[in-house]
Amino acid sequence: MHSLLLTLATTPTPMPTPTLRDGISEDQVTPGLLGFIMTAFFVVATALLIVDMVRRIRRVRYRAQVEEERMAAAAAADVEAADAQDGLDDGTHPAANPSAPDSNGNGPADGLSRPRE
Repeated sequence: MHSLLLTLATTPTPMPTPTLRDGISEDQVTPGLLGFIMTAFFVVATALLIVDMVRRIRRVRYRAQVEEERMAAAAAADVEAADAQDGLDDGTHPAANPSAPDSNGNGPADGLSRPRE
């Protein structure tokens, strides 16, 4: 009995050849030309949308970069204007020259004190 079950379990059964049911034609189960055209349309539309999206993202990034550079230039101009107003336009800056007096007249002691204005 065991050998009969083993033989039935291991013997492959032949598969019938695939055929369509009665009343169904080949055009009803394949996408055909219309399916191909619709699929191609969606692929082309998706590719165009992706290209447009990448272009818009680049434009936004470029505008942000230009705005950032403009803001940095404006900040540098404000610093230069403040330095010129404080009288530091000659190129000496307190951070660059620690022995130079600051805007209050405070500097390193050279033996004489300066009055504040």
